[in-house]
Amino acid sequence: MAKAIWEELSATKTLLLQTIKAFKAGQFNSVPFPGSWTAGQVSEHVLISASGGINVLQGESQTTGRNPEEKIISLRDLFLDFNIKMTSPDFVQPSGVQRDKDEILHSLGDTFEKIITLSKKLDLTLTFTGFEMPQFGLLTRLEWLSFILYHTQRHIRQLQNIQACF
Repeated sequence: MAKAIWEELSATKTLLLQTIKAFKAGQFNSVPFPGSWTAGQVSEHVLISASGGINVLQGESQTTGRNPEEKIISLRDLFLDFNIKMTSPDFVQPSGVQRDKDEILHSLGDTFEKIITLSKKLDLTLTFTGFEMPQFGLLTRLEWLSFILYHTQRHIRQLQNIQACF
């Protein structure tokens, strides 16, 4: 599973960056419809979440007393169910400022490269003990990588839907 997660993260990073690049300058910070985030806000949210993933991967961990992949399917089923409307916790909410598309692209590219590099070096079967995911509790590093993957894929879909409005 570990090698597959690197490949999936890499492919998802590429699709994310391509999707963001497709926005014209005037579209990136424009609200596509009432109640929606802008593409810039979605991108910033993904960046905040993924950056937190770096801290998770390097944080304190312990031996896992269960299958380290146990919660991956549940994470996938939740985050890739596009019929569910989710609300982000305050600590990953985007700012209200307009975002520079090139800056976001650079930061996202760097962040995902760090995540992929760490995922190749660390023991992914260990459980990160610094934060419990609501509904899921403590997750292994592999499950956190899966969260980053599925969360990002969810927001790629959101970005594609925003793009279709222009």
